[in-house]
Amino acid sequence: VYSIILTMNKTSLLFKLSVIFLREGDSFIAYSPALDLSTSASSFEKTRSRFIEAAKIFFEEVIKKETLDEVLQELGWQKHNKEWRPPLIVSQETESIRIPVVL
Repeated sequence: VYSIILTMNKTSLLFKLSVIFLREGDSFIAYSPALDLSTSASSFEKTRSRFIEAAKIFFEEVIKKETLDEVLQELGWQKHNKEWRPPLIVSQETESIRIPVVL
C-alpha cells in the first residue's frame, strides 16, 4: 500500500490517497478503495502514472459537476472542518478460507 499525493494545479487542491498495487502476470494494477478507482499497465511506474492521471480526472469532473461533497460522502470520506479525509485502510491481510467440498 502506497500513499499518492495529488495536486490540482488550477485550484491547488491536495489529496493524499492510499493505493494498492498488484501484479497479475505481466501487468500491474493500481487500486484505491478511497475512490473505488483502478488502472493497469505493463510496468509499475506506468501504472502509477496512469492512476494519478485517472484520479486527477475523477476530481476535475466531480468539481466541474459541483458534486464533490456528495461523491466523497458516498465513498465514505469524512469532512473535518473544511478538509475531506478518505477512509483509512487499517489492515491488509491474507486470510485462509476453508470450504467443505462434497465428493
